[in-house]
Amino acid sequence: MAPFPPYEPNGTRREPRLREIPLRLLLPNLITILAICAGLSGIRLAFELRFEIAVAMVLTAALLDAVDGRVARMLKASSKFGAQMDSLADVVNFGVAPALVLYVYILDNAGAFGWIAALLFAIACCLRLARFNVMLEDPDRPAWKADYFVGVPAPAGALLVLLPVYLGFLGVPLNTTSAFIASGFVVAIALLMVSRLPVYSGKSSGARIRRDIVMPAMLGVVLYVALLFSYTWYTMALSAIAYLLVLPWGVRAYSKREAKEAAQIEPATDEAP
Repeated sequence: MAPFPPYEPNGTRREPRLREIPLRLLLPNLITILAICAGLSGIRLAFELRFEIAVAMVLTAALLDAVDGRVARMLKASSKFGAQMDSLADVVNFGVAPALVLYVYILDNAGAFGWIAALLFAIACCLRLARFNVMLEDPDRPAWKADYFVGVPAPAGALLVLLPVYLGFLGVPLNTTSAFIASGFVVAIALLMVSRLPVYSGKSSGARIRRDIVMPAMLGVVLYVALLFSYTWYTMALSAIAYLLVLPWGVRAYSKREAKEAAQIEPATDEAP
């Protein structure tokens, strides 16, 4: 008898079992594991007061999280095991790691209130991910609603909640007042994550792009990456602020789409009798 149980990607024995697992099935899971390592390393570096590298590790975890799902789809290596593992990794990378980095960096200056804020954010991330997983299994959810998240997604919430750290790197003083302000900001982001606020996901626009804006879009991406490497914390701070400013636009677009879909359903309902 083998000392370890066999790897079952989909958790079922009804499908044909392979004696050897192809590497392409393991690659997305390895990327997820690397993301967990990056998030946990960020926590360690924060306790060692190496905050810039700690934040960089959290950002790296977010990047790897964006990659693993796409790699799984490209290689046709999606599995139930990978989906569950990715969800658990998100709790660490986007809930626990940012909360502890923030607490060590600034929130501890607010005492118990700062810890409560960090705790609320981590719990909000867990609730957000659990609700997302449940909504994926809802067969009655209209297809067009897949273009919108319900509440701020966990990766975006992690990048937003670190805004006080970005500003601290840019010279904003770290004192008791700023710690209380940062704690209030953390609680606000936690509420946005568990709210019913429709947030545009960008999935529909990612499939196609108009031919006349292909070149400007490519140059825009190059410019953003160049700014990110040259002026990292300015770029991250402005990106977080811009994301918050764009949220009302997503609510407006959702309302228009909902009204349009309702108008299309009503005539069909009237014709049915």
